[in-house]
Amino acid sequence: MYITISAQKLGGTFSQSSGNYVDYLEKENEGVEQEDLEHFFNQDREDISAKEVVQEIDGNTAKLKKVEPKFYAITVCPSPYELKRLQNSSEDLKRYTRELIKDYAACFNREISGRAITANDIKYYAKIEHQRAFKGTDRQVKENQPYATKILKCKDDIQKIKRGEIEGNIPSLEKRIAKLEKEAPHEQGGERIVQGMPKEGNQSHIHIIVSRKDTSNSYSLSPGSKYKSSEVEMNGKLVKRGFDRDQFFSRAEQTFDRTFQYQRNFVETYQARKEFIKNPKMYFSALIGLPTSEKAIAVKMLRESGMPMLPKIPANKVQLALKVINKIKQGVNTAIRSGSIGI
Repeated sequence: MYITISAQKLGGTFSQSSGNYVDYLEKENEGVEQEDLEHFFNQDREDISAKEVVQEIDGNTAKLKKVEPKFYAITVCPSPYELKRLQNSSEDLKRYTRELIKDYAACFNREISGRAITANDIKYYAKIEHQRAFKGTDRQVKENQPYATKILKCKDDIQKIKRGEIEGNIPSLEKRIAKLEKEAPHEQGGERIVQGMPKEGNQSHIHIIVSRKDTSNSYSLSPGSKYKSSEVEMNGKLVKRGFDRDQFFSRAEQTFDRTFQYQRNFVETYQARKEFIKNPKMYFSALIGLPTSEKAIAVKMLRESGMPMLPKIPANKVQLALKVINKIKQGVNTAIRSGSIGI
């Protein structure tokens, strides 16, 4: 599961209206039959219009300065393995979103009128989307880019030859292009993966627009707070502040697992990804120590994904990683031979 929380910006300043972002989220409804439209929803309502979302979010900004974010965007992208556990992507993800907002509220280290914050205090609107396209930052696009550059050069040369600007052999260049298309490491449906190409398979994910202010428009609730969990004295009183992102990401996984009876593998956990960043040696040691079948699944997940859950391994840690990965591969081969898992 991949979750991001971001304050929406327009250039170098925070967006003063949610209008552009809401319009962006409506793109998937273009040209869709009425019965297939995906509408916005919140904790207790369905079929909320885009117009109402903009009015409610933009009208809930009391006392916020221009230099402060008015709303945050939360994106939740379940993995293909997680999506397989769902019976109905739209309805199941709506149910999960409403549980997730409870986790979101619980991770604020502050009180409202002397009580803990609950989901009823969170002003948000969410939408389920089912399509995703490859971005320029995706591994497949990046690794295909050298081939794309050479192909573009060949096509440019062909046009120059046709215009008489240079001499050359067009059939030879066309063969070169065909060869490069086949050599590109990543393809989908027989075509080289490029930026903007729709991704195959179940791509269902969640977009949440959450107001910076609570439902009463009185209290500021920022998930972007740099204060994880602390107290500060204001006007002679101790005031709690902060948002615990670590706790939120962990709870998001636990809630999904509990809701859909999902058996999360070690490499899918937020704690494991944190361990990799802080202590790669401990991470790989834990990976090696997994039971054979679970280890085989873990390596399969990493292999299929190109390890997107993990940052690139720093150069000074490459040798360590290679040695450990070779041991992991030995374990995978053992699992395959024993028939405990199909890869």
